[in-house]
Amino acid sequence: MTHAVTPCADWNLLADKALSGEVLTREQARAVLQAPDDVLLDQLAAAYRVRRRYWGNRVRLHFLLNAQSGLCPEDCHYCSQSKISTADIEKYPLLAKDKILGAAERAAELKAATFCMVISGRSPSESVFEKVLDAVRTVKANHDLKICACLGLLNEDQAHRLAKAGVDRVNHNLNTSEDNYSQICTTHTFSDRTATVKAVQAADMTTCSGGILGMGESDDDVIDLALSLRRLNVTSVPVNFLIPISGTPLEHLHDLNPRRCLRILCLFRLILPSQEIRIAGGREVHLRSLQPLGLYAANSVFIGDYLTTAGQAARQDMEMIQDAGFVLEAPDGSIMEGDPLENLSCAPHIGTVS
Repeated sequence: MTHAVTPCADWNLLADKALSGEVLTREQARAVLQAPDDVLLDQLAAAYRVRRRYWGNRVRLHFLLNAQSGLCPEDCHYCSQSKISTADIEKYPLLAKDKILGAAERAAELKAATFCMVISGRSPSESVFEKVLDAVRTVKANHDLKICACLGLLNEDQAHRLAKAGVDRVNHNLNTSEDNYSQICTTHTFSDRTATVKAVQAADMTTCSGGILGMGESDDDVIDLALSLRRLNVTSVPVNFLIPISGTPLEHLHDLNPRRCLRILCLFRLILPSQEIRIAGGREVHLRSLQPLGLYAANSVFIGDYLTTAGQAARQDMEMIQDAGFVLEAPDGSIMEGDPLENLSCAPHIGTVS
């Protein structure tokens, strides 16, 4: 049965539909994105009903390490590390194992449940891949952290080797809709990306895949991206908001405001009701003072820095989560005991390396 919805009503009807396992129609999804600002709190309340069913009031923290920066042969138009970027960023090969372990120690100190290791490039060489596997085994031996690896395009053999080493999850974002993909990248395809997600699933690891919003896409592109992630049945969905970095082809784009970002998060929660949804890159830049409201739709955030851009201070993130009445989630999914602010040092982030 198709439910009619107007831009100003029936958000709870859409929450009911999401909770029953039904997918929103395209008209309903468009209504979420095109709704006026004066119903935004109603939309967030509906999204929170769905979030609460699956995640309660828990927030999972992820810590991101840019373990290899720049030097990438791909032409992703949003990325400061691509071959066509002239952005002023640090470029370095894979970090030494002791530096990776130091970053993992900082992740544990910041109460992160997941340690995310990212390397630039199309796909890892065998020598780099072996070093990544060794680093994963070392981190696992020293810390109670889930490990998520983001290594570019992977085949099934590589995915199985990552699983054997102790990787819990692999990230590989779809980034945008299939129809819009050629406007964002020409050196690989949307199908290449979905093939990597399927290879990870074949290795019995959980999948992390999301997108970057604010790259000039249409409402239908936003909807198609969410629907593609639903069809792939990914586990975790990072929602990035484009930071238009000087020196990249998309440096001129400034299409986002906090209310648009919140409506996108509501839509993703209604289309992906049980998935972990993470407010990722661009959170501080685009949600600004409305960051806490994003937690009523999303249930995880990055703490620390991103790949080549800085995040806000860890203490600010912790206070934001506490002030909104949310609690931190441990790696096993339970509620983390104790005060997350107690003994929290002011050490600099290690998500980017200087």
